[in-house]
Amino acid sequence: MADALADGVATAHAIKGADEADIRATIDDYYLGWYDGDAERMARALHPDLAKRGWHDIGADVPRIDPDTFSSMIEWTRAGQGRRTDEAGRRYRAEINDVYGDVAAVVVHAVPYVDYLHLVRTADGWRILNALWCPA
Repeated sequence: MADALADGVATAHAIKGADEADIRATIDDYYLGWYDGDAERMARALHPDLAKRGWHDIGADVPRIDPDTFSSMIEWTRAGQGRRTDEAGRRYRAEINDVYGDVAAVVVHAVPYVDYLHLVRTADGWRILNALWCPA
């Protein structure tokens, strides 16, 4: 249960084991789907209204925003973009920062990305709704 501060604001609380396992399974679908080029697995991890944005310098003087959606992530995955990461380098570590009701915040340090993810619990399980990433 969440602790409450004197002003009624909820603070971080313990994550239930089932939530942790289900969230980690979603993160596995996201990363392993990407690395393996498995569009079906990627689709299982994403909310249809996904808003994903990259913040990085692609040969420009100023970092730029690189937007993606559910559809573009499925297309990139199906095209095998994640397979470009050397198989030995395909690793990631997810830290579940908080779960409150039906929302969760997760930070993932991976090769070759760092992702800040917001997940929502849907009737079909936990799905990634928002993602902010940068190169690792």
